[in-house]
Amino acid sequence: MIDRPYVILNAAMSIDGYLDTASPPRLALSNAEDFDRVDEIRAHCDAILVGARTVRLDNPRLLVRSEDRRSRRQADGLSPSPWKVTVTATGDLDPQSAFFSAGDSQKLVYCPKSAFKRIRDRLGERATVVGLGREVTVADLVDDLGERGARNLLVEGGGTVLTQFLASDLVDELQLAIAPFFVGDRRAPRLIGDGDFPWTAGRHAPLAESRHIGDMVLLRYALSERCPTGDAPGRDGLRIRSFV
Repeated sequence: MIDRPYVILNAAMSIDGYLDTASPPRLALSNAEDFDRVDEIRAHCDAILVGARTVRLDNPRLLVRSEDRRSRRQADGLSPSPWKVTVTATGDLDPQSAFFSAGDSQKLVYCPKSAFKRIRDRLGERATVVGLGREVTVADLVDDLGERGARNLLVEGGGTVLTQFLASDLVDELQLAIAPFFVGDRRAPRLIGDGDFPWTAGRHAPLAESRHIGDMVLLRYALSERCPTGDAPGRDGLRIRSFV
């Protein structure tokens, strides 16, 4: 049986729980120290996942920024940056976007089987398109990544994807960075949407760590028994503090 990847969900939000403002320009929530923290997590992961809406709106490159970290990965026989992964129902993706054009790591696009041929024809050799059932479920996607050899998956957003992963109870670790300001606009996208979550008022998510990152606060929650706490060894012998 293939062991599913260790799933880290990472997000930054305002004090009142928003991911962005309601209109451009894009809101920068993280400070320099937090961006570096995320870069370190990326350097330890096999794959980074964002939703198709994030690809369209934010045009992320999803690369490891630090030259030293890229070199460390290459010394271990890995690509300079992790695989890029997205999921789409419609295939509304620009083949020239940074997701596909930046870096030389593998790109994976998950979609329903009914959309497979159309999306593959649209993207050509820019990505590996994977059709999964009538609709793509988080469980099937994570299982497929495990079968492809991914041991650590970093999920970075957006809100719909974060909600689906948390509601699926397949997240091992939640890292939540809180920016020191409010957005105050209900039209803006929130961190989490409606869902039936395993962590409720009757079942609290264990807080594994909290600390300052400059003027931000990081909260790290252990959402499965696989998540180490403190300096305990994590997946593949890595220590979780090397991620944060």
